[in-house]
Amino acid sequence: MSRFTLHDLAAIIDARAAAGGEASYTRKLLDKGPSQCAKKMGEEAVETVIAAIGEDRENLIAESADLLFHLLVLLKSRDVRLDEVEATLAKRTGMSGLEEKAARKKD
Repeated sequence: MSRFTLHDLAAIIDARAAAGGEASYTRKLLDKGPSQCAKKMGEEAVETVIAAIGEDRENLIAESADLLFHLLVLLKSRDVRLDEVEATLAKRTGMSGLEEKAARKKD
């Protein structure tokens, strides 16, 4: 089992965001703005769904990796840190999914 984490990936994205545009796909994508980052993440989400419907487990794994990468790039484009998303997830784990969904409707 790999010890590579989403935090490791987020740190790589941060480093590449600080690099020059010609040296980094990440930097080039960020330079196109949050809308383009969101579109790319959406493409990856669709590809992940298609892979999930299919029979190819390795393709699902690869597309999931692409999706997570592009989600982190999108978050970076909007100055949202992974630990902020984790904090929201942590709050939600204190109740069942149904309770959490009902609480969001009240807000």
